Amino acid sequence: MSAFISSRPGDTATEIPPPPRWAVRAAYASALSATVGFIPIHAIWALGIPLWADERTFPDWYAAGGGPYLFVLSGLALLAGLLALSLVRPWGLTFPNWSPFLAGRRVPRRTLTGTAFAVSAFLLGYTVWAAARTISDFDDEGIFSPWIVVYGIPQFLVWGIGLSIAAHSYHHRTSLGYRIPPEGTEASPQTKGCHGHRPTDGA
Repeated sequence: MSAFISSRPGDTATEIPPPPRWAVRAAYASALSATVGFIPIHAIWALGIPLWADERTFPDWYAAGGGPYLFVLSGLALLAGLLALSLVRPWGLTFPNWSPFLAGRRVPRRTLTGTAFAVSAFLLGYTVWAAARTISDFDDEGIFSPWIVVYGIPQFLVWGIGLSIAAHSYHHRTSLGYRIPPEGTEASPQTKGCHGHRPTDGA
C-alpha cells in the first residue's frame, strides 16, 4: 500500500507508491548476499579460525590487525544489508518512532539513493578488479584460497546489482511526488513525467 509522509507538521503530505515486486526481490537478494553470503565466513576468520586459509601465514596476519579488520567488514556488510532493505521498507521513507531526535521525520531520499548507488558502484568495481586479478594470478600462495574469490564474485554481483535495482526503484517512486491537497479538495497526481516539474516534498 502507498505511504503518506510529511517532512514537518503542517506540510502538504506526499503519497509514495509501494515498491514493485521486482524491486523488493532485488533488495532482499542484495541483503541476503550481504549478510548470509558474506558475514559467516568473515566471522569465522574474525574469530581466528583459518578456514580455507593458509595456516602458516594466517596467524601472523590475524595478529597484525586482521581480526578487527574482519569484524569491521562484517559490521559494514550488515549495514549494507539494512541499506538494501530500507529502499523497500517504510522505515526507508520515514524514521521509525524509536529513532532519537528523528522519529517521524522523512528520510532524505537523495542521501539514501546516493549512498546506495555509491555502495553498488564500489561493489561492482571491486568485483571486476578481484576477478581480473584472480584470473591473471590464480595460485594458492596468498593468505586465503583463490577459490574464495570465485565464490565471492557471484555473491558480490547479486549484492551490487540488487542494491542498484532497489535504489533505482526507490529514486523513481519517491520522485513521483503525488501531492495530497488540503481536505475538501480533489487530489491529482503531479509527476515529472505528466507535468514536467519536480515535486516539492522537502527531500
